[in-house]
Amino acid sequence: MQRQLILFVALVLPATARSQAADPVAVVAQFHRALAEGDSSAALALLLPEVVIFEAGSVEASRDEYRQHHLPADMAFSRATAREVGRVRVDSVDHAAWVLTEARTTGTFRERPVDTRGVETIVLRRTVAGWRIAHIHWSSRRG
Repeated sequence: MQRQLILFVALVLPATARSQAADPVAVVAQFHRALAEGDSSAALALLLPEVVIFEAGSVEASRDEYRQHHLPADMAFSRATAREVGRVRVDSVDHAAWVLTEARTTGTFRERPVDTRGVETIVLRRTVAGWRIAHIHWSSRRG
């Protein structure tokens, strides 16, 4: 059964929603929270081992590759900036879901001002442990 839900998220999800791994939007929120808190273990636990991440024109082809390359910079960036989530769209079919997010990021990173508008596609797969991230694609432009 396919379902479609369009959400407009102005505030961070309540703690009860974030703690439930059964909801793809909650898993995405948990992932971003883990990055912002610098919690690499929590962030990596939400990624499938074979996750593929597209970021800044490059490809991380696995969870291990992401851990070794972009994860530290992504956590530092998330800690140094504020992310304001705008429109979120969620679709799912069977054991797959995708969360499409528009967001604005502001702050200062590496002594440079940041004001960007970005889009994010996160594809999740339902596993016995709950929803896990199979693919991330980030793209942004100046605000």
